[in-house]
Amino acid sequence: MDEKTKSGIIHDLLKSVKLNNGFYLWMAFLSVSLVFCLTAYYQQLTTGLGVTGLRDYISWGMYISNFVFFVASSLIGMLISSVLGLTGQKWITPITRMAEIIAFAFAAVAGLVIVSDMGRPERLLNVFIHGRFQSPILWDVTVVTTYVMISLLLFIVPMVPDLAIAYNNRTDLPKWQRLLYKLLSLNWVGSKEQKDLLHKAIRILLILVIPVALAIHTVTSWLFAVTPRAGWNSTIFGPYFVTGAFVTGVASVIIAMYVFRKIYHLQDYIKEIHFDKIGKLLVLVSLVYLYFNINEFLVPGYKMPKHESITLHSLFNGGHAIMFWFVQLAGLVIPIFLLLLKKFRKPTPLLIIGIFVFIGAWLKRYLIVVPTQEHPFLPIQNVPQSYTFYQPTFTEICITLASFILVLIIVSVLAKVFPLIPIQETIDERNNKTESHEE
Repeated sequence: MDEKTKSGIIHDLLKSVKLNNGFYLWMAFLSVSLVFCLTAYYQQLTTGLGVTGLRDYISWGMYISNFVFFVASSLIGMLISSVLGLTGQKWITPITRMAEIIAFAFAAVAGLVIVSDMGRPERLLNVFIHGRFQSPILWDVTVVTTYVMISLLLFIVPMVPDLAIAYNNRTDLPKWQRLLYKLLSLNWVGSKEQKDLLHKAIRILLILVIPVALAIHTVTSWLFAVTPRAGWNSTIFGPYFVTGAFVTGVASVIIAMYVFRKIYHLQDYIKEIHFDKIGKLLVLVSLVYLYFNINEFLVPGYKMPKHESITLHSLFNGGHAIMFWFVQLAGLVIPIFLLLLKKFRKPTPLLIIGIFVFIGAWLKRYLIVVPTQEHPFLPIQNVPQSYTFYQPTFTEICITLASFILVLIIVSVLAKVFPLIPIQETIDERNNKTESHEE
């Protein structure tokens, strides 16, 4: 590769790192929205959880649904970077950093989502001080914290060569930004010793993140499965949650690919073939998830024990039926059939499908959490009518939106301050292609 082509790649992939008025306007909008939503949390904090729709029987609602969803979305970093990366899939190069940003943002905010469900958040430290090994909650806190740290390392470590390139080529950036690049680039000069060390470090992280990522959602599933409730008392919840997480994460990356490609004019680097490939990946993980969905309902539906039948009727033709069939059809079955056709694996159709899958994935977590609690083994008696069903309040909706806004803020900042597409890897791949053509 000649120097002109190399300079062109560096120029293209570093254009986005400078903060501009559009970014400030976007961040101002997100900040104002976050402050507005946090006023709802202040009301909950000072008044109590009575301002929510949570009651004695339905004690988990939107907050826990959101927590499960956030943990699910964070697994995409493991799927893209580790599973596909270690198998040598080169097409993932332009999207690995997006996947890691999404993974870190969702995992980091997941912990705060749990805090929003606590009436006394100042007692959170007791989980660490007086935590019991027998409690799945302690396991959950441990693996979430570990996964956040590994995700952050997987974002920063592979970026070391790119930060050195950015420091040397973008002298027009603010001093704080160039200083950040200099510190995080760790005096990178591209020597063979440095490359070997970096390669080993990345490989260790890629291998290490796999069991941690699987553990984070498996432990979350155990919070439900170890509870003897109809609808939760299942031995498949571990792999069921993990496969569902892959579907959620892939949908998140599809949306990010489209948006960043459009905003930062990355059509030469995020091409239609990348959308085609990730569309096929979404079909694969969705088929596996569909298999677990069939297992989830077919087995209790065939045996139809009394309490399971009440929950199933609520989902199939009861109060949750509209949401249930939307999730199964618009969020899973129809996307699978559409994505089997190549014309739907183009950027715009895939974006629309990804949005439906993303929404369906969140609603699916709601359906896992809420209906089971509305039908306990012992009948609900001598309580107000509002205790027999769950209806989210405006306060809950605002606090839930605040968590999504916080994720958007983290993703927006990281994608703007740091190179979004790996520069050195892109240059190396173009070099390899040029050499192979010459041969």
